[in-house]
Amino acid sequence: MNELYPLKFKPVFKEKIWGGQKIQNFPAMELSQDARCGEAWVLSGVKGDESVVTNGFLKGNTLNELVEVYMYDLTGEENFDRFGHEFPILVKFIDANNWLSIQVHPDDELAKKRKLGRGKSEMWYVLDAEPGAKLISGFSKRVNQQTFLRHLQDKSLKDILNTEDVNRNDVFYIPAGRVHALGPGVLLAEIQETSDTTYRIYDWDRVDGQGKSRDLHIEEAMEAIDFEVRANYRTEYQKEKEHTVNLVSCPHFTTNLVHMHTRGLQKDLTLMDSFIAYLCIKGETECIYPGGKERLRMGEVLLVPAMFNEILLNPLTESELLEIYIIGKGPDI
Repeated sequence: MNELYPLKFKPVFKEKIWGGQKIQNFPAMELSQDARCGEAWVLSGVKGDESVVTNGFLKGNTLNELVEVYMYDLTGEENFDRFGHEFPILVKFIDANNWLSIQVHPDDELAKKRKLGRGKSEMWYVLDAEPGAKLISGFSKRVNQQTFLRHLQDKSLKDILNTEDVNRNDVFYIPAGRVHALGPGVLLAEIQETSDTTYRIYDWDRVDGQGKSRDLHIEEAMEAIDFEVRANYRTEYQKEKEHTVNLVSCPHFTTNLVHMHTRGLQKDLTLMDSFIAYLCIKGETECIYPGGKERLRMGEVLLVPAMFNEILLNPLTESELLEIYIIGKGPDI
């Protein structure tokens, strides 16, 4: 069996009723100029939408095929024991040209109960936000199911939901159970569990080109919703030049922001027991590893197998990367 190496992938594009045309401007994306692309899945183990390798001798293989062959050398021993042959995270870009539906996702326990595989906790890193852009995350006041359903029937859900102004570089963690929706003018990167289960609660009464409305999942959503009110729904962090800064750490994934201006960063992965995905969200970076190197442009992801002990990130221009992995009590890198 040939040796593993850091992998690049072909994106999977998703046309959406609320999609826009910003993703096609990424240097790494090849899209029709009139495409209404809502999502680009750049790292996916979701069945039917699995990422396909574009570099090296493994070109043409799907991500889950490689997990099956290389097992813990690719994902890490603990991750392989936990997730098996399904790659455990989904990384995508979302371009909201209109409101996404108000929705919620089940947690792992509820998803298992309903035989849906895994639940869906996610995080958002905002790449661009037009003036006045907003999103919904959680509740602004304490309500119960009965009150919630009354507001839904009255089309006044926004009266009880928490609305946030959105700016570039904002971070929001959306755990399973939190009601949420993206508003128009927001472009972001999303990291989530490998799941495509969404319970649509309200879709703004819109219809498609055939005059049909999308299905709602009110009954399924009721058991999934967390009605707790939080003091702050926005993730606070401080960006630092030439540094790696933690954004979100949870059992489902860890995401860090790596900023490089002129100086490269050497990453010691010796004590890691996880793959690492580097998602380029600004500039251009060269990723140098024992035996080779790969160049990352904005919009591209590089999957570094767990078997690697080191990698050098060398900025070719001022660059920012999201660094994503799954690890229990392992080291900060």
